[in-house]
Amino acid sequence: MRVTSKGQVTIPVKIRDEFGIQPNTEVRFVIRRNQVVLEKSRDKGTMKRPSRGDAIVARMRRVARSATRSSMSTDEIMALTRGD
Repeated sequence: MRVTSKGQVTIPVKIRDEFGIQPNTEVRFVIRRNQVVLEKSRDKGTMKRPSRGDAIVARMRRVARSATRSSMSTDEIMALTRGD
């Protein structure tokens, strides 16, 4: 595994799955006995990122608000969602 020029590494899927590391999971680097250890943070951290579910709900609310400002009728909007 290599560190990129931006200082990034990819955590293998097997490890992410085993330890429940998902996008936006807070992690930290800890130095132990001359080794650098990656740990999943126990606290939520200072970055107040929404959960995946909260982000989806917020996105759906934005779409719904923009649709209500549209000049399209409900039937036209429903026709778009149903496709051909």
